[in-house]
Amino acid sequence: MGRLVPAVTRALDILELFLDGDGTLSAPDIVRRLQLPRTTVHELVTTLAARKYIVPVPGQPGRYRLGVRPYQLGARYAEQLDLAAEGQQVARSVAETCDETVHVAILEDTDVIYIAKVDSTHAVRMVSAAGRRLPAHCTSVGKMLLASLPEPELTARIPDGAELVAMTPNSITDPAALREALAEIRERGLAVENRESNPDVSCVAAPVRDRTGQVVAALSISVPMIRWSEERRAELEQLAAKGAAELSEHLGHRGIA
Repeated sequence: MGRLVPAVTRALDILELFLDGDGTLSAPDIVRRLQLPRTTVHELVTTLAARKYIVPVPGQPGRYRLGVRPYQLGARYAEQLDLAAEGQQVARSVAETCDETVHVAILEDTDVIYIAKVDSTHAVRMVSAAGRRLPAHCTSVGKMLLASLPEPELTARIPDGAELVAMTPNSITDPAALREALAEIRERGLAVENRESNPDVSCVAAPVRDRTGQVVAALSISVPMIRWSEERRAELEQLAAKGAAELSEHLGHRGIA
């Protein structure tokens, strides 16, 4: 890796300051927060303003806000985003850490569709494939995604009298029981599947958010029961949350739910 250019680093530090607070800053604010010389800040602010990365705030002399250039760059980045490709990349990293099967899934009606998958290298592992569809209420990713829905939308998809299919004896088949489980998931921010879609596998899942904070996918780690324990569950929950947060960051989320 080449040498970092101090002036570029300082300019980027200034731009990143605008992510906090009310989104406006003065030169003295920047001097105080970055502990830079006033002349350096003045030169950097002048350059950023000339290139339209920052612009003066109308009616507030000496204060600046982000200009059109960061928006244009962000829009171009968003155009290039591919949730499946980004999910595959992050899933691979998570799988390399835990050596278990990792999925990324999205919600479609009352089903989940797996859009990315990386296998464990163990001989005993979960068998699945990208593109597979399963009932959402039987999976950790599905329950995580259902839990993220506004109540009216959840009720529209799964009304009180809905018949929920059972994939194993552990599957939730009562809508009222499902709602209780989803309430707990909302509170914890994580979902667990206890042999509900496969009698030999348990899973944990965490939410993936886009730049607006909306949950658009979920990332899960699936483990055969021969390698499952409460201690292992806690470890994998942390890893799933970390992986989902990383994927969310790739999608432009700033870490505020």
